[in-house]
This record gives sequence, C-alpha cells and structure tokens, in this order.
Amino acid sequence: MSSENLDKMMYSFVMEDVLKGFFINVPPGYVACVYDLGRGVLKKVLRPGLHLKLPFWQKAKLFNTQTLEYNISKDFDLNKRKMMGDEPIRVVTADERIALVEGTVLLRLDVDQIPHIWQNIGEEFVEKIIRPTVRSRFRLITSKNTLQEIVSTKRDEVEDQLKEELERIFYPRGILVENVLLSEIKPIK
Repeated sequence: MSSENLDKMMYSFVMEDVLKGFFINVPPGYVACVYDLGRGVLKKVLRPGLHLKLPFWQKAKLFNTQTLEYNISKDFDLNKRKMMGDEPIRVVTADERIALVEGTVLLRLDVDQIPHIWQNIGEEFVEKIIRPTVRSRFRLITSKNTLQEIVSTKRDEVEDQLKEELERIFYPRGILVENVLLSEIKPIK
C-alpha cells in the first residue's frame, strides 16, 4: 500500500470518526437528546440544526416529534415489537359480545419531556407504555358500551372517551394524544 493511499485512509478516518463526532445534525421533525458520561441525560433538548458535542464523552439520540401513527390492524406483525402498532384488540362489550377492534391512535412526543422519557422509560416506550396502555384502555371503554352502540350510535363518544382516557395516562409521561380513530369493530361468533 502506498503512503498516498495510507494518507487518504487516515484522512477518511479523521473526517468520519473524529470530526463527525463533534457534531449532531438534527433534521426537521426531530429533536436530539444528549447523554453525557459525567452528568447523564441532559435536560436540554437540541432542536433542528447543527450542534456541537464532545466526541467519545457525549452520545446523541434523535427522537421523532412529528405525529406518530399507532395503527391497530390485522396487518401488524407483533414479532416487530418496537414498531408503532398492534394487532386487533380483543374486547368484551357491555352486552358480553366479543369483538376485534382496529383503528389508529395519533400520538406525539412532548418535546420538553423527551429527556424524561429517555431517562425514565427508555427507548422502548412503545413496548413498555403505549401498547399495554392502549390495549387496557380500549378494553375498559368498550366494556361500558354494547356492540351496537360502538358500531353505530356512540362511535364518536367512544373515540372521545378513549382519547380522554389515553391522555390521562400518557400526558404525565410526556406522550400527547392527538386523536383516536376507530376503523373496524368486528364481532367474533
């Protein structure tokens, strides 16, 4: 290997690993949180743009602050546990009918609470908080109504109740609920 090629390799290493380690590029729709080896997760959130950090001492993690779709659908693969979504939720209604519920929950992370989420819940907040809470609250709210009410006359009310119940649990954890939309309620014989 010639010294010219060796110089190019060293230059490439310095550019990629060292200099790139000084910067955090935060794209639109995201924020970054920084973990500092000495101070832990920093409370300051880095908004879109280019920011400096200490290479090897600080680690940055990007978080999506756009509206996230939590789809509850038969097409969801539960083997991909970190994905946003779930398979249809099996519920029992007030008239003791069993049904599968599909829909979408629109969520957003509260920008100012993201360091708290990363520090106290971790990156697996979908598995730890969102999925079990959505399942539980869907079962709770649907159990207060008959299948006929959910399907036809009270559908809007059920969606509003689900939104309120999810907000009550998610808001203190830094997760905002924008809307709950039921798409299909299928009775099981």
